[in-house]
Amino acid sequence: MKRSGRTLKQRLQDISYLPSYLSRARHFRGHGVHSPYVYDIVRKVFMQRKLQPEGQALHDALLALDVAKRRAVEIANLALHCNYPHWCIDTMGEGELIIATLNTRYPRLKEYADYALEHRATLCILNPYNNRDRWQVCHDIIEAHPSTTIDNRAYLLVFNNHLPKQRFRL
Repeated sequence: MKRSGRTLKQRLQDISYLPSYLSRARHFRGHGVHSPYVYDIVRKVFMQRKLQPEGQALHDALLALDVAKRRAVEIANLALHCNYPHWCIDTMGEGELIIATLNTRYPRLKEYADYALEHRATLCILNPYNNRDRWQVCHDIIEAHPSTTIDNRAYLLVFNNHLPKQRFRL
């Protein structure tokens, strides 16, 4: 009998994620993050549950694309925290923040990363772990990227600014 709505196989599959959870535990709530810029993002963006009123337009646009409410709040707050007045979703348009949802297929993610690097924009890739191919493309983007990347499991942030090459897995 399934008490939790999941089969035994599904519950045991969570054990395979244990090494990832343990390796990321040191970054819980920003502890172990030695970059003041990233620490500030962790404390003021990832840990905030309330939407800042100025971010309502981006929040609504993300909710219309079936992005989880918590993630939509975080991304809208990130845009405000980093002073990104212009953003675009699933396009390579003019904006300081380019958001690639699941509607952007994984073969095009590399093009988005190159475009963001060329235009000094921040790239946000939602659901980088959706499937193996998508994660492989995201991993290649992280390895080749010259600046800071933040992977918090729900989305991958690729910054193209003054920051040195650093990789954070939260």
